Amino acid sequence: MKLSKIQLAKEAFKHKGFIQKIPVIARMVKSIMSKGGYKPEFKNVILPALVMLYLLSPLDIIPDWIPVIGVLDDLALLAMAIPMLTSEAEKFVAWEASRKQNDNNIVEAEIVG
Repeated sequence: MKLSKIQLAKEAFKHKGFIQKIPVIARMVKSIMSKGGYKPEFKNVILPALVMLYLLSPLDIIPDWIPVIGVLDDLALLAMAIPMLTSEAEKFVAWEASRKQNDNNIVEAEIVG
């Protein structure tokens, strides 16, 4: 069972609904970076980002050349990170919808003064 990190990432991205949420995740990151934007639960954003950095780096806690175990640490991290990120993406979609609804409730008013 020798998998490269690219193959490993492909397997992990088959996670139910993850591919469809990539545009949502991109909007979420953009909103997080903007002033007055979405305020996520940071462990659900920071940990997946750190996992992706770890997977892309050439350094590995358990080297991939060790049969089975070398790949399992990467799989375990992805199994933890992807659900956290998709969960936060779902919260972002709800936040986005409530924000749009609030924008629609603005009533035209006249300033008196």
